[in-house]
Amino acid sequence: MSNPFENYTELHDFAASQPELFWGDVAKTLHWSKQWDHVLSEDGGPIARWFVGGELNACYNCVDRHVEDGFGDQIALYFESPVTQTERTLTYSQLQDQTSKLGGAMQKHGVSKGDRVLIYMPNSPEAVVAMLACARIGAVHSVVFGGFAAKELATRIDDATPSLVLAASCGIEGSKILPYQPILDEAFAIADHKMARTIYWQRSQCEAQLGPQALDWETELAQAPSAACQPVAATDPLYILYTSGTTGQPKGIVRDTGGYLTALAWTMENIYRCPPGETYWAASDVGWVVGHSYIVYGPLLNRNATVVFEGKPVGTPDAGIFWQLIAKHRVRSFFTAPTAIRAIKQVDPHGELALHHDLSALQAIYLAGERTDPSTLTWIGDLLGKPVVDHWWQTETGWAICANPMGVEQLPIKAGSTSLAMPGWQIHCLDEDGLPVPAGDNGAIVAKLPLPPGAAPTLWNASDRYKTAYLDRYPGYYLSGDAGYIDEDGFVFVMTRTDDVINVAGHRLSSSAIEEILAANPAVAECAVVGINDDLKGSVPASFVVVKAGIDPNTPSLSDQLIGEVRTAIGPVAAFKIVHIVTKLPKTRSGKILRRNIRQIADGETPKIPATIEDLSVLDEYFALFNHREAQP
Repeated sequence: MSNPFENYTELHDFAASQPELFWGDVAKTLHWSKQWDHVLSEDGGPIARWFVGGELNACYNCVDRHVEDGFGDQIALYFESPVTQTERTLTYSQLQDQTSKLGGAMQKHGVSKGDRVLIYMPNSPEAVVAMLACARIGAVHSVVFGGFAAKELATRIDDATPSLVLAASCGIEGSKILPYQPILDEAFAIADHKMARTIYWQRSQCEAQLGPQALDWETELAQAPSAACQPVAATDPLYILYTSGTTGQPKGIVRDTGGYLTALAWTMENIYRCPPGETYWAASDVGWVVGHSYIVYGPLLNRNATVVFEGKPVGTPDAGIFWQLIAKHRVRSFFTAPTAIRAIKQVDPHGELALHHDLSALQAIYLAGERTDPSTLTWIGDLLGKPVVDHWWQTETGWAICANPMGVEQLPIKAGSTSLAMPGWQIHCLDEDGLPVPAGDNGAIVAKLPLPPGAAPTLWNASDRYKTAYLDRYPGYYLSGDAGYIDEDGFVFVMTRTDDVINVAGHRLSSSAIEEILAANPAVAECAVVGINDDLKGSVPASFVVVKAGIDPNTPSLSDQLIGEVRTAIGPVAAFKIVHIVTKLPKTRSGKILRRNIRQIADGETPKIPATIEDLSVLDEYFALFNHREAQP
C-alpha cells in the first residue's frame, strides 16, 4: 500500500485519532470474501479485535490473486542453500500449484478448517509451501524450528493437539546432517496427544523410513486433488507460534488472520520501502516470527520475490555470502539480526568482502531481534553507505512497534534507538508505580491499549495467562517486558529486558549501556554483560568479550583498558571490574545471547538450557571458567 501522508507526524496522529479509518483503508488493499462489520471492536475481552465479521484467506491474498492478476510467471521465491550447494526458484503459478496439491493431500487425510498442523522443517521452499497450504484450507499451522529437541517438541504437540505433521527428513547445521525422524519419533512417544500421520519431504542427505504412518511428500502431492482457498473469519487464528526457549507450560502466541495481513501489507512499502515486483530478503528462519512475517506472508502479500536462505552468515562459504546473494538477486530491502552483522565484522573487520559485489539495488538494511549496539550500526552503515534501520518488535506483536518508516519519511538515525512508534502503537515509559518517567530516564516500556492489528490477542488455550503476563501489571497498557527510555524527541531506546537490569548497591544499571561502551572498543567483536551475585553490593556487572579476528585475546592490557572505559563513561557506581575474554557467546539459533544462562553458571547454579541453543558445547568454556563443570546438565 502506498503512503498518502506527507510525513511521519501526520501519519501517526491520524492513526491514533482515527484508527478505524486508517486501518480500514489499509485493509481495502486486500481481497475479502466478506466485508467486515466492524473495523475495531473492543467488546468481549481486554484486547481489541480487528475486522470482526470479515472473511478472507491468507493463501489467496499471498498467491492466487497475483496469478489471477497476470503475475503467475513472476518469481515468488528464491531458495539459496550454500550448505547443500543447491538453488531453486518458484514462480507464483508454481507456488499456487504446490499449495493447492498439499492442501488437497491434507484434506484427504482428514485435516479441515480450524485443525492444527505441526510443521517441523528447515528453511526451505517446502516449509513456505507447508505454511501457505495450511492457510489455504483454513488449518492453523504451528511451525517448530527444525532440530528442536524431542521433549520440548512433545510439549508443543500436547498443547496444540495437531491433526497432522509436515516434516523434512533432515536438517543441515553447518556441515552436520541432523535426521529429524528420530527426534519426531521420540517426541511422539513422549506426547500424550497422538496423530495418525506424518508427511515427510525427503532430502537426499538423509531420508526418512516410510510406512503406513510416515508418508512421502512427492507421492502425496502427485496423488492429491487440488484444494480451493477456504475463507476464514478475520479473527480466526492463522497460526500458533511458541516463543523460543519456552520450557514447562508452553507459551503459544496466537496470530489472527485479518489484522495480521492488514498490518503486514502496510509495512512492506511504508517501513521497508519495497514496491511490488522487487526482491526482499529476511535472513531469518521460518521457525521464528521474522520468518513468518517477512520470509512468507509480508513479501508474498506485496508480490515481492522472497529469498529463503539455508546457511549462516559466515562459513557458507565465507563471510561474503550475504553480499553475494544481495548482488545476485538485486535485493532491495535486507533484514537480518545484529548478531549476524557482528559475526561478519568479527572475521572481516574491514568489510573487504562486501567491496567485491554490486550492491547498488540495496536501498536499506533493517536490523532486529536484539538491540543493535551503536558501533555495529555505524560499521555496517559506513561500509555499505546505506541507511541502517534498527527497529523493535516481538513475537507477540508480529511486526514493528518502533521503526524508521522509510517509505513515509526517513527519520534521523539515532544510534542505539529503534526510532519512533509506528501507527497504532502509543509507547510510554513507566516507573514501578505506573507513573511516567521523565525523558531520558529508564523505565518499563509499555504500549497503551488498544493494540493495533497484528498483535497477538491471546495465548493458545491460556487466555488468563496472557492477562497475567502482559496486562495486569499496568492496567490499560501492554507490558512489553523490555526496559529503556524515551528521549525528548520521542525516540525509543530499548536497552534491555526488564530482568536484565543490574541493581548495584541500589543503583539500577542497564546491561546494554555497558555493552555499548565495550562494543565501541576497536578490539571487540561482540560482548555480553550480566549481573552476578555480590555479597556486598547485591549484584555487580560481569562482562564476556569476544575479540575480532587478528586480535590477541591474551593482550594483558585489554581487560584493564575495557574496565577503564566503562568506569570513565558510567562512573565508579558501575562497580565494573570483571572482564572475561571468551571465544564465543552462547546463543539461541535465532541469535539471541543466553545471558540468563551465563548468569546462572557464574553464580554456581545449574542452568536450564533452552532447546533452541545453537551450540551446546560453547557452554563448556563457561563451566570451566567458573569451575562448575560438575553442574553441567
